[in-house]
Formats: sequence, structure tokens, C-alpha cells
Amino acid sequence: MARSKPSSGSTAASVKAPKLDKKGNPKVGRLKKLGNNARMIKQAYSLTAKNDPKLPWILLITFVAVAAVVELIGILLSLPLVFIPLALLFGLLAALIVFGRRAQGSAYRQVEGQPGAAAWVLEGMRGDWRVSSGVAGTTQLDAVHRVLGRPGVILVAEGAPSRVRSLLAQEKKKVARIVGDTPIYDILVGDGEGMVPLPKLSSHVMKLPRNLSAAEVNTLGRRLSALGGPKMPVPGGPLPGGRQMSISQRQVRRR
Repeated sequence: MARSKPSSGSTAASVKAPKLDKKGNPKVGRLKKLGNNARMIKQAYSLTAKNDPKLPWILLITFVAVAAVVELIGILLSLPLVFIPLALLFGLLAALIVFGRRAQGSAYRQVEGQPGAAAWVLEGMRGDWRVSSGVAGTTQLDAVHRVLGRPGVILVAEGAPSRVRSLLAQEKKKVARIVGDTPIYDILVGDGEGMVPLPKLSSHVMKLPRNLSAAEVNTLGRRLSALGGPKMPVPGGPLPGGRQMSISQRQVRRR
């Protein structure tokens, strides 16, 4: 007696479609996400500790000091046992904050002065920032990067000021013909007068006033696409260590 084959409809129904997040990507389970975060933090710690030998002791002192203060409050309130979990939690939180800041400082010290450093910082910013690296540049690896966001268009130049100032002015004129009355900000990265130091670049850009709506940003993005993408190669990762270094740095910078 011939067996009936299962219909294609029942087969399709038995295979559950993966759940998607807001961006349309398959959702990652909580345990897997926690595991990925733990691996990234461990990786960031090992890379930072190589350049910051005092890091373990600083984190230990921070944890003990904060935990001791919280527990002392519990003793004064006659609730020492109740405050033990709080002491551990606040101590761990304080150590993580200190770790994030020192790891970020270590990463900035490694990239500062290297070609592509400003692009690396811009691409790691939180939020909807559309970065086009190396839209203009010179053979000496001076570069102008274009950023589109709620403030408008931000042009960021890195390199020798004597060379990039004129490059920045040319790119600003080119962009102005496309975006019309949209605000255009120009930033020169460096330590001189009127320049923005690399460690402060991200916060400087993110503090700019919000002049556009999300819909206006999308419209401008389509218009700016007429200018094309990068005109010059920008190093994909200015730090030694390649992919491994870039993963840990982005994890630390977004804390």
C-alpha cells in the first residue's frame, strides 16, 4: 500500500519562521547575547590591560572602596545583611564605569595621529549617523569625512591644517549646492586653536543642535548619494590588531 506524501503546506507550516527584530535581522536569544557581550568585554579587558598595567589594581580598588562605602551605610542603618547585595552591585557597576573610561582612553591614545583615526571615531558613534569616510583627500592621507545626521551635514577633516583647510572649504561648497539651506558644520580635528581634539570628536558631534527630522535626513541622504561615496582609500582600522581590536573598541566606546 503506497504511503501518502505529506503536503508541501504541512511541511512549510511545521518549519517556524525565525523571529525578526526591528531591523529585520533574526533575533538573538538572551543567553547568546549575554555570552557575546561577555566575550567582548573579556576581549576589551585583555587588550586594554596590555597598554594599561595598572588597570587590574585600579578596578579592584574601585570595587572594594565603593562596596565598603555602601556596606558602611548598611551598618549605620542596622541593615548590614540587606546591604551586602547592594554593596556588591554598586561596586561592580563602579568598576565597569572606570574600566569603560580607561579602555576608551587607551583606544584613543593608540589611534591618535594615525590616518583614518577620525573616521574610526565617527563610525563608532551611537545613533543614526550616516558616515561617508574619505569623500575628499590628498596623497599624504589627509582626509575629509562627511556625516549626515539630525544636525545636518557635518564635514570632518583630519590631517595637516595647512592642507586640509582648503580641502574642507572645497567640499563644503560642493555639498552646499546639493543641500541648499541645510546647516553645514565643518570640523578640523587636532589640538590647535579652533580645532577639536580626537577624544572629544564624538561628543562634539553628538552635542550639535538637532535641526532636521528623521524624514528630512532620509531625503537628504538620497540627494547626497549623487555626490558618490569615498574618493580615496581610508584605512579600515587604524589600530594594530585588525578585526579583533576594532570589535573591542566599539564595545567599549558604546558603554
